[in-house]
Amino acid sequence: MFNSTIQYIREVFNAPEGFVPLHAPYFGGNEKKYLADTIDSTFVSSVGAYVNRFEEMMAEITGAKYAVATTNGTVALQLSLVVAGVKAGDEVITQPLTFVATANAIVHSNAIPVFVDVDRDTMGMSPDVLEQFLQENATIKDGQAYNKHSGRKIAACIPMHTFGFPARIDKLVEVCERWNITLIEDAAESLGSYYNGLHTGTFGKLGTFSFNGNKTVTCGGGGAIVTNDEALAKHAKHISTTAKVPHAWEFVHDEIGYNFRMPNLNAALACAQLEQLDTILANKRNLAELYHEYFSGTDIGFVYEQPGSIANYWLNCIVLNNLEERNAFLEATNNSGVMTRPIWRLMNKLPMFSHCQCGDLTNSEWLEDRVVNIPSSYRP
Repeated sequence: MFNSTIQYIREVFNAPEGFVPLHAPYFGGNEKKYLADTIDSTFVSSVGAYVNRFEEMMAEITGAKYAVATTNGTVALQLSLVVAGVKAGDEVITQPLTFVATANAIVHSNAIPVFVDVDRDTMGMSPDVLEQFLQENATIKDGQAYNKHSGRKIAACIPMHTFGFPARIDKLVEVCERWNITLIEDAAESLGSYYNGLHTGTFGKLGTFSFNGNKTVTCGGGGAIVTNDEALAKHAKHISTTAKVPHAWEFVHDEIGYNFRMPNLNAALACAQLEQLDTILANKRNLAELYHEYFSGTDIGFVYEQPGSIANYWLNCIVLNNLEERNAFLEATNNSGVMTRPIWRLMNKLPMFSHCQCGDLTNSEWLEDRVVNIPSSYRP
C-alpha cells in the first residue's frame, strides 16, 4: 500500500537498499579540529573557551542578549523555571503533545504540570484554548493567577515549538501577560525557526534549546537558555555551576546549585556545528520542499510551515487518515528499513502524569492518532 512512498524516500536519500535513519547527525566542518584543540588544551570540562564562544554564538544566532550553556535541554528548562521564581507546589501549564522532557522538567522543579490543547496546524499550544482554560479555571488574586479548583498558583506556561514548527507564540505571550503568568519557551527542536521575523525562544521571559544527538545541530548532549534579562541570565549561569562564589581558590557556595554547565568538549563540537547552521537549514528546507511536492499528489497530508513562520523542518511530518492507517504505515516503512516514528504518547496518558489536570485535548488526541515523522537527515 505504501511501496511508492518508501521508494520515493529511498530515492531522495540515494539509498536504494539498507537502513534509512530518521535523523542522523552531519559532521562536515571543524568538529574534529575543535575537539582536538580542546583535548590539547586539557580544558575538557565546564571551564573553557568554547563554552563561552558557544554562548556568544547562540546569542548572536537567536538575537537574544544572553545565552547560558547547559548539559542538555531538560535541565535548561528546569533552570529556567527555578530562576523564573517557580516554587514547589506551583502549577505550570504546558501541552500534552510534547516530548516527556518538558513535563519532567516541571516535576524536577517540584512544580505540577497542567495540560492544555494544541492547534492542529502548528501542533503547538493553542492561545485560544489557553485563554478559555484560564477563564474557566483560574482567578487573579493579589496580582497572581491561581487555579480556582486546586488553590495553587499558576506560576508559568511552557509552550513548545513542535518539531521546529513555531507555535502562535505572540498570542500566547499576550494571554500570559494578561494573567501575569511567566512564559518560558521550549524551543528545544526549533533552532533556526522564526515567527514574525524573530527567532523562537526570544518571545518569552526565557527560551531553551537542545543539542541532543538527533537535533538539527548536535554536540552529543547539550542545551542552552536564552533571555534578554541580564539578572536571570547571571542567576542561571551561577546556579548551573554549583552556585560557587567566584574566587581564585576558595570554595564558597551561596545557594543550592546544580552541576548543569556544558563541558568544553561538548561546546567545541557545538561551535563547529553552529558554524554550519545556515547550510544545514538550507539542505533541510530543500528536503521539505521535495516532500511537500511529492505528498501533494497523494492522500497523505504533509505538515508545512504556517504564514508568518519559518520552520527549520527538524523532523518532517505527515498526517495519515486515521490510527489504523498510521499503524500500517509505521509497520510497512520500518519493516522495509526506512525509519519512521509516531508522534509522542500524550503526557496525560503516561502513568506519572495521569493525575494532572487537563483541558479538552481534542486536537492533541487527533494528532496523536495520525502524525508520523519521516526521514529528515541532512543529505550530502
